[in-house]
Amino acid sequence: MLVPIFAEVFLAAGLTKADIGFWCSGSSDYLAGRAFSFVQAVDAIGAVPPAMESHVEMDGAWALYEAWVKILTGEAEIALAYGFGKSSGAQLRRVLALQLDPYLVAPLWPDSVSIAALQARLGLEAGRWTEKDMAEVAARSRAAAVANPQAQVAGDVAAEELLGRPYVAEPLRAHDCAPVGDGAAVVIIASERRAGDLCARPAWITGFAHRIDSGSLGARDLLAAPSAAAAATAAGAGAGRAVEVADAGGEGRAVEVADAGGEGRAVEVAELHAPFTHQEIMLRAALGLGEGVAVNPSGGALCGNPMFAAGLARIGMAAQAIMSGRAGRALGHATSGPALQQNLVCVMEGR
Repeated sequence: MLVPIFAEVFLAAGLTKADIGFWCSGSSDYLAGRAFSFVQAVDAIGAVPPAMESHVEMDGAWALYEAWVKILTGEAEIALAYGFGKSSGAQLRRVLALQLDPYLVAPLWPDSVSIAALQARLGLEAGRWTEKDMAEVAARSRAAAVANPQAQVAGDVAAEELLGRPYVAEPLRAHDCAPVGDGAAVVIIASERRAGDLCARPAWITGFAHRIDSGSLGARDLLAAPSAAAAATAAGAGAGRAVEVADAGGEGRAVEVADAGGEGRAVEVAELHAPFTHQEIMLRAALGLGEGVAVNPSGGALCGNPMFAAGLARIGMAAQAIMSGRAGRALGHATSGPALQQNLVCVMEGR
């Protein structure tokens, strides 16, 4: 999966492997079913020239965060982050039970879709959304995905038709759940000095942050996503000035990344990593996205959700909206863990 997509991004940026100062991957040995499986993916990089490489047991969006820190600290000028997952090799719903509390919840083997169904049911009972609201999210996503050649699921379908289909885990139907599939995503990130050489209109990162909620399902409100709201605030997702501070080597020094001229500008495009329809509704509220924001114009994870690549793809899609001139300020979001437990927000702008 990686060799052809590496070749594609190198051709687009006019680079070779030798130009990459830092590589970082996101994947999961649990999903692959064997220890250190990510090392085999390093073969796609190649043994020569020697590479500075790292790995996160997370979605590739978190690998991009590590690459961003490398750029900030001056250890690299050009970095490449990638995420990949082969979900078809296992029963994904069962494998994801391994991320649950190992003492009380994981031994019960609740699958990921059933846990999301519990969350959706709580929202229905609380009056936060209806099954029609959820179906409308799916219908809009599938219609938007028609223009996305990478989408697994696409097409024009009415919400009323979707509501007539059977449940897979009540109140979730198949359209409420992201499809299972194999895939990879790649993003190249560069310093300010080099970015202009690689792209006519770069997507400048003005804020980048991630937060985490409790891993215990009984210790948090499943109808709230405080980590998503906190990450958005830290990344400056609002219309105000964004300032992000990152450790620069552990010696008390810091690097400030300030808003690139976007003070007072609102987010125009938001790519949200919402594997379930009701989670998009939750994220819209947590991130403070108004009606004027174009949410998931690519179709989002509901139309293509390769594990450990879908979050990175959301950031890449948001960046493409800026690079193409379709948006001046965009937000990319990634999630990991059950019921929106962990959330990452990346805010980008065009200058």
